[in-house]
Amino acid sequence: MGEENCTIVTEFILVGLSDVPELRVFLSLLFLLIYGVTVLANLGMVVLIQVSSRLHTPMYFFLSHLSFVDFCYSTTIVPKMLFNIFNKDKTISFLACMLQFYLFCTCVITDVFLLAVMAYDRFLAICSPLLYLVTMSQKLRVVLVSSCYLYGTVCSLIHLCLGLEITSYKSNVINHFFCDLPPFLSLACSDVTLNELMLYIVASFNELITIVIILTSYLFILITILRMRSAEGRRKAFSTCASHLTAIIVLQGTILFIYCRPNLGNSENTDKVATVLYTVVIPMLNPLIYGLRNKDVKEAFRKVLSSNIFSQRIFS
Repeated sequence: MGEENCTIVTEFILVGLSDVPELRVFLSLLFLLIYGVTVLANLGMVVLIQVSSRLHTPMYFFLSHLSFVDFCYSTTIVPKMLFNIFNKDKTISFLACMLQFYLFCTCVITDVFLLAVMAYDRFLAICSPLLYLVTMSQKLRVVLVSSCYLYGTVCSLIHLCLGLEITSYKSNVINHFFCDLPPFLSLACSDVTLNELMLYIVASFNELITIVIILTSYLFILITILRMRSAEGRRKAFSTCASHLTAIIVLQGTILFIYCRPNLGNSENTDKVATVLYTVVIPMLNPLIYGLRNKDVKEAFRKVLSSNIFSQRIFS
């Protein structure tokens, strides 16, 4: 690519999911509904865990942070996507594009490691129930969650700094619905081998570490469950773990497909569909998976709801 075809870019154009006019209303209503449920479910989960004393346990402490992160990275992507569906001006400034990617990347990496921490928490709860609350102390919980946020921030900063080194682009049209790194790198005029290599290495390392933690934790959990004499105990343990594994499989599988393979960006339309799954759908599903399958959450919700109704009757 000759220098005459390269230019300094001050803003990008986000193509979006589809340029078919007939799909605009359907897509906007669909994603607006999903985003509405995402906001209500995740923020509702955070509030419920805070106000319900029966949910003040390590597992729900981690779940509240997972819900918060899901809300954040969905909010980083979906509002702008909804705005672009109907708006002819689909531009986003260079700085806003970099900020969107940075926040999104931070949230996703934090989310992945929070799921690994939750697997470790389930391992302690099921395999060492008598020492669980002593081992998983408040100090350790804070350290684990803080480490997830800090690590996500550092990884994103690496990609951001490398991305800012790119000085010129072939085009300012990003074939995606948000500023993701692979389609962004495909526009660069300069050599982005280092950028792609770091993306592949960091994503693969993160996936490897978290998958090892998760599989190791659940291997010991499975052995412990099979040794349980109580059928009710096995059922409850399987129910709790099934919710967590469902969230992990969907998120990790999608990330592996998009980021942990060579030749990034060669299947852009397929990647866009897959990205919708973990940027739009999964943040909505996580609180529903944990909430609808969890007896403690449902009981806490009923108690809070009944207490609010009772209070309204007293003061009305």
